[in-house]
Amino acid sequence: MKYLIIFFSAFLLVACKKDKETIQGSVTKDSLNIVQDSAKTDNSSGKILVENFPFPKEIKECSCYFAKNKADFEAEKYIYADDAGKIAYMKLDGKRLAMNLISSSDMEVDEELTKEIESDDYKISVKGKKIKGEEALLFEGTLTIEKPDGTIMTTPIYGECGC
Repeated sequence: MKYLIIFFSAFLLVACKKDKETIQGSVTKDSLNIVQDSAKTDNSSGKILVENFPFPKEIKECSCYFAKNKADFEAEKYIYADDAGKIAYMKLDGKRLAMNLISSSDMEVDEELTKEIESDDYKISVKGKKIKGEEALLFEGTLTIEKPDGTIMTTPIYGECGC
C-alpha cells in the first residue's frame, strides 16, 4: 500500500508539472504572437496615413489651417496648417513634417485657394473655394498627396485663412 501511495503521488506530480509546462508554453506563444501582430506595420499597402495634430506653436501670426470637415475643424482636429506662405505643417505616415510651400495664391484677392508643397517624400496640392469671407476667410476644398511611388490620396478639407 505504501508503494501504491508513493507511485500515485509521483504520477500526480509529473502530470501536474506537464500541464503547467503546457499552459506556460501556450501563454508564451500567444503573447509573442500578440506582440508581433501589434508591432507589424505594412508600408507597402499603398496608403498614406494623414493624422490630426494640434495647431503648430511655430505659427505666430497669419495662417491657413484645415481639417477633414467642419466638425473636425470646430474640434480643432487639424490635418494641415501653414504660416500663410512659407512653411506647411502636416502629420503624414506617423511623422510630423514642416515643408516649404513652393506656391500659394493670394487669399485676399482670389475666390479660389491653391497651394503647392513639395518635399523628398510627398507632393501636396491644396485647392479650395471661398465659402465665407469676413475677418477670416472660410474655405472648402480638397487636399491631394502624392508619393514618389505613385500612391495618391485625396481628402476633403474645411478650414480658414486669416491673420
